[in-house]
Amino acid sequence: MLLDLLASIEMTACAAVAIAVLAIGFGDDVPARMRIAAGLAIWFVLVVILGGTEALHYQHGLGVPGLGLAVLLPILILGARVLRSPSLLRGLRAIPLSMLVGVNAIRTFGVMFLILYGLGRLPAPFAPVAGWGDIVVGLAAIPVAWLAYRKAAGAYATVLIWNIVGLLDLVAAVGLGVTSSPGPLRLIFAEPGAGIMTTLPWLLIPGFLVPLLMCTHLAVFYRLAGSESPTGKGTRSLRADQRA
Repeated sequence: MLLDLLASIEMTACAAVAIAVLAIGFGDDVPARMRIAAGLAIWFVLVVILGGTEALHYQHGLGVPGLGLAVLLPILILGARVLRSPSLLRGLRAIPLSMLVGVNAIRTFGVMFLILYGLGRLPAPFAPVAGWGDIVVGLAAIPVAWLAYRKAAGAYATVLIWNIVGLLDLVAAVGLGVTSSPGPLRLIFAEPGAGIMTTLPWLLIPGFLVPLLMCTHLAVFYRLAGSESPTGKGTRSLRADQRA
């Protein structure tokens, strides 16, 4: 239907923005940025293939366990890859904190959850919680990123609070999605269930966007752990931690 087509365009655009921002932020030079972008693009294509073949569909494929792997496995792989690569680790330490925060503005696409709920294609509480949570976190990402960029007073605490809320929102959305989907882990039996999240284009959310954005939150925590806290402890100040 038309909504699915519009969602495909929107989510592909959001993915392209995220890939571009992270490739620019983590890459030391143009070849490195192209390699990062290519790697993330391949991941995106793999998710499309999984959705197109219904490999994670609850009736024809692996179902909820497979979807759980699609969310968790990329996070583990990306985390290990960054920490084991000197160039990517340098990128993690150098990328402006404002970029890691600001890229989450794409989460305003959470309005799609509310539309699907209104059309009776997703259940409560999954859709309202995921939708409103993403919208709030996505809209807040812009002013929070600006505070981080300006190194304003209270930026550390503001970024930390926003980051905690943003990560918890994603965790809550994944948890409610799993427990609302047909399968052995279903605890919420409101209809129609969240089974469409294993099909295209909606699989792009839990299969690509959610784990990628979770990684940005983990990266923010890593950066804040190396920044000077409001008590004066830490290895460097938030101001010194930023790069133009």
